[in-house]
Amino acid sequence: MKIITISREFGSGGRELGKRLADALGFDYYDREIITAIAEKQQLDETYVEKALEQQVWQMIPLTFHHSFSGANMLRTAQTTLLLEERRVLESIARLGKDCVIVGRNADILLRDEHPLNIFVCADMDAKIRRCQERAESGENLSYKEIERNARSIDRARAKTRDMISDSRWGARENYHLIVNTTDWNIKELTPVIADFATRYFNRGN
Repeated sequence: MKIITISREFGSGGRELGKRLADALGFDYYDREIITAIAEKQQLDETYVEKALEQQVWQMIPLTFHHSFSGANMLRTAQTTLLLEERRVLESIARLGKDCVIVGRNADILLRDEHPLNIFVCADMDAKIRRCQERAESGENLSYKEIERNARSIDRARAKTRDMISDSRWGARENYHLIVNTTDWNIKELTPVIADFATRYFNRGN
């Protein structure tokens, strides 16, 4: 079984790279399917689950609640429950024994016993904002500064979640086998290069 994990900065194109990589290699692909599985198991809204797992759930709770001590404890307990469920979902994916690409969800840490190929995708801020603007839904007109604030906030949240489950730092180069800077790259053109690297990585020693 071969597992590729994709960790990524917001707006870097990591999700697109993961999907194209899975298609190129003929691997299964997991992304929002993991959130859906957790939400169904816990009988919760998918948006809530996603934000809770990435430390953004505070934005959805009234200030009078999450500024209280009891409110903070309840949210931490809920997040811990979801993180444990996330681990169970990822472990169930691994038990299938099928080659796959998993985007996000700290799969590189939670599935480290499976010896995955861990990739981190990054880009310059200008490139990330440009990519977000190009892929914005109709009617979504966020300014450059608004997108930048969102990107930095989401990446801080991802790093904070990583700190909860591991002593390894999110985005630190020593924690990944390959770091891909997508600045000035078309993801479609970049994919075959990464696919070739992955093939060579898994074929080492054969």
